[in-house]
Amino acid sequence: MKAPLGVILAGGQATRMGGGDKGLLPLGSGTILSHVIDRLDPQVASLALNANGDPRRFANLNLPIISDSIDGFAGPLSGVLAGLDWGANQGASHIVTAAADTPFFPCDLVPCLLQAAEDANTQIALASTPGGRHPTFGLWPTALRDDLRAALTGGLRKVVLWTDKHGAATAHFSDDAAFFNVNTPEDLTKAETML
Repeated sequence: MKAPLGVILAGGQATRMGGGDKGLLPLGSGTILSHVIDRLDPQVASLALNANGDPRRFANLNLPIISDSIDGFAGPLSGVLAGLDWGANQGASHIVTAAADTPFFPCDLVPCLLQAAEDANTQIALASTPGGRHPTFGLWPTALRDDLRAALTGGLRKVVLWTDKHGAATAHFSDDAAFFNVNTPEDLTKAETML
């Protein structure tokens, strides 16, 4: 399989952070989002950002900005669908997603997801640690985008309900801290110390 395309999911409303774009908050010498980009970019063929609202606020990133096609903040699956449509238009068979508020995810995320899918002979794989699954970190086939669109249009919002229906594989990672995500101001302080 060719290297998949990467899609960073930043389409949420960040209500626990007081709204706005969590990914643009400063972290170390950059932003939360710049750390995510630095980790995902070397692992994928090309990269896009899933975000809603005015795309100009991300102009300095020089990335394609793709917005949800399902109205009403339908959750991460809506961002996955936007990524699958974008990936299909690029001729890709798969995309890999990563959350925009999780700056320390593994630098071998993509090869581990690909290997898990191959070992299980399935097309979807999700990251997992001893603390549970991390469904915003996944490998997704563009061939299932219409199936996902139908599920979202029908009201489905929970990622694992859809992925389990399609026999998703699990890529196991040992470190829960790698998937630490910044949801609150306190989390941002913790992320600074983790750097």
